[in-house]
Amino acid sequence: MTEGRPSAAGSAPLWERDTEIATVVQALDALCADRSSAGSLLVFRGEAGLGKTALLAETRRIAERRGCTVWSARGAETLKSVPFNVVRQLLQPALLSLLPEEAREYLGDWYDIAGPALGIADPQEGNADPQYVCDGLVAAVRRLARREWPLVLLLDDAHWADQETLRWLAAFAERLDDLPVLVVVARRPDTTGGDSARHLDAVAAAGRTVGNLRTLTPDATAGLTRATLGRHADDAFCREVWAVTDGNPYDTVELLAKVRGSELQPVEAQAGELRALNRGARGGGLVDRLKALGLEATRFAWAAAILGTGITVDMVARLATMNDDIARHSAALLCNARILTPPDPAAGTEREDGELEFVHPLIASAVYHSIPPGVCTAMHGVAAQIITELGRGAAEAARHLLKVHPDDDEELVQQLRDAAREHLAVGAPDAARRCLERALREPPLPEVHAHVLYELGCATLLTSPAVTIGHLRSALGMRGLDATERVDAVVRLSQALLHNDQLEEAVRTVEAEAARHDAGPVRMRLQAFQFMWEGIHGETASPARSRRLAELAGTCTGRDNAERALLILRGFDAMTHGESADEVVALCDRALVNGRLAPGLGWTDPAWGMELLMMLGSAYAYADRLDRAESLFTEARRVYTTAGWRGGHLSLANAFLGLLYRRQGRLRDAESALREALVLAERVGRRLPLYWSAVCGLVDTLLARGRVAEAWSVAEQYGFAPPYPSTIVLPDIRSVRGRLLLAVGRTEDGVDELEAAEKTAASRGGHNPVLAPWAIDLAKALAGQDPARAARLAADARRQAERFGTDTAIGEALRCAAALTTGREAVRLAARAVTCLEASPCQYEHAAARIEYGIAARSATELDRGLDLARACGAEGLMTQAREALEAAPGLR
Repeated sequence: MTEGRPSAAGSAPLWERDTEIATVVQALDALCADRSSAGSLLVFRGEAGLGKTALLAETRRIAERRGCTVWSARGAETLKSVPFNVVRQLLQPALLSLLPEEAREYLGDWYDIAGPALGIADPQEGNADPQYVCDGLVAAVRRLARREWPLVLLLDDAHWADQETLRWLAAFAERLDDLPVLVVVARRPDTTGGDSARHLDAVAAAGRTVGNLRTLTPDATAGLTRATLGRHADDAFCREVWAVTDGNPYDTVELLAKVRGSELQPVEAQAGELRALNRGARGGGLVDRLKALGLEATRFAWAAAILGTGITVDMVARLATMNDDIARHSAALLCNARILTPPDPAAGTEREDGELEFVHPLIASAVYHSIPPGVCTAMHGVAAQIITELGRGAAEAARHLLKVHPDDDEELVQQLRDAAREHLAVGAPDAARRCLERALREPPLPEVHAHVLYELGCATLLTSPAVTIGHLRSALGMRGLDATERVDAVVRLSQALLHNDQLEEAVRTVEAEAARHDAGPVRMRLQAFQFMWEGIHGETASPARSRRLAELAGTCTGRDNAERALLILRGFDAMTHGESADEVVALCDRALVNGRLAPGLGWTDPAWGMELLMMLGSAYAYADRLDRAESLFTEARRVYTTAGWRGGHLSLANAFLGLLYRRQGRLRDAESALREALVLAERVGRRLPLYWSAVCGLVDTLLARGRVAEAWSVAEQYGFAPPYPSTIVLPDIRSVRGRLLLAVGRTEDGVDELEAAEKTAASRGGHNPVLAPWAIDLAKALAGQDPARAARLAADARRQAERFGTDTAIGEALRCAAALTTGREAVRLAARAVTCLEASPCQYEHAAARIEYGIAARSATELDRGLDLARACGAEGLMTQAREALEAAPGLR
């Protein structure tokens, strides 16, 4: 007999499962062979009753015999709304074995992020970013898994797992290559939708689906029948067992148990009785069998189904309002009837002493759905009350409150709002959303209704801007919010509109609200947001708007945050239009307090948002104050990482830090930060402004590195092409796209793109030649076919650069001028470019200027210096250019 072949009726669901068991054995062999083995994931799919749970139990038995540590968990239909329920089950053995200080040591920096989701640490104030919590859980399980090698994780009924667990499982499954762990998942096919289905599909894609389980053949059913009832069971009787159950292992086992209990003889003459016996296995037949046990046993089963987990006689008695003796008697009846059972120790389920569970999920579902609707609702209400009285918190009671019928219950609305706050604090915004949506159906009192809508909008701000917009608009359309809350709601709405690429509406929203207020700090704050969104909006960044901003900012001294915001906006506007860099820096410096961000203007402060500080850092970056920009953007990434914000905020922080590294010439670091930004941006949604920032910055950096083919591949993969967003993208999107097209040989298209950038700059009343270097690239592209126009463009770029006044801008303009001429003039201009760029903090441009000067002056010394600079930058294209120049003229040595 093989290791996986069943030898008794108790192993009935394992009949004809040799292929699946062999796959498990093979995976365990690989796991146990070497601690450095790669991880693997197996997925068993099958309809209800086909033996998925039995396969997992057999996997546990084989694994434990090999000396493996096994952790297991199971989803439940009535517990799908409980966030992190299944992953907590899964990790209970490890978590219970660790003292609090040990858990903190093992989880390290992830303790404060993953700990609240796992129920082992108190959450921090505010909303936890769900993506960061998910990443923290992945890191936590990876660390625990390394300690427990060889480790097997079993997840049963994954189709009923909570969404937060499935999100973690999908992310964890992608990172098994370097982790020696075996994950085995059992699920029904096609029983979920939405995000849960997407996560399950990702799990299946990352692992190996071991076929879809099939029903038993007639031969296997006959073998099982004789193993259960005796070898004398005749062929006709066995055939009828198969026909009645359709070969479903669960139904077959239940039917044979009834045959044995009824003392029915397994002969052809008695085969006609099988259909009547089978009707009690599930569905209506099971309900009839339950009713036959009496009212008390029925109420006990109903209460157990309502609880779903933590089923003890005491808890059920309290919920079903029966005394202890009746409850114990009912529990015994249900166990004898194979409806309830003590947990199977072989299944490895960690439960308190005295807990019960349903024999099979099919039974649990059938019992729950048999409860009369009114009774079901009432029992959920009582269950919520019991949990509240026991002090277990609003979040635990919420799954029951969600089932209660709306009844104008003010207390229930408050409980659901409290539960939503608890869910948000551990990184479960979807659970929070469900609570607040249910609170709206109660409905709330008129004076509370707007607050619930506002909280609902805030709950989705980090993950779904479009949903946030709808809720905040509704909140603003009714009474209830006080003046401060209303302004906050308007600001959050405008931020959501911005991140949903609805910038014109963002501008109109704050403009209309500003008009409702008299002159003062509140109105100035709203005006600042209006100018901010207009500054980001490519179509409204007009000269007239710049004049209005300059006039308003001219009255500001930086005495409060509204004035500081206007100074930052004026500095950013001046930078984008290429006004004096010294004036840009002076404006930005006035917005700081002792060289630091003012209280209330921090990266996570909700009053202003991150966009304002990104503008501040960008103004410094393009005004050659890269030190201050680096300090700001590094702080942004640190703050968002510490706070657990793994969505759009951290994406933009990485994107702008990548932009800063690109300006410094740290191209390897820039590429790394921008790729991380792009991963995070895709999670929020493609084609949003933060997504464009990451893609544009990455393409620009790859071009600087000389990786033209890779830059084109990234552009194709991520849709870096028109139509562009309505927001300003840094670096300038048309300039980068035009340079890319020129680099791949599509000269005509590249010129068209750069000319479009020229028209945009004209409509805005000027441009910064470093921020939007279209004029330089266009001049070089036109040098051969239209030298006169190329010369005009180069001259204009030089005038703009001298107006802006930074070493980088002037040096880049001189490089362009040198490229358009020859002889001694070219050498002279190239030398001046080197002088300017040597004083600049932008080392990539300095390296390029050195190499160009070395080529023009035929200087091996300059080429070597340029080569060293290019190597330090990671500019492979420049390195090749320098080496080829040295090899082509060996006499330079």
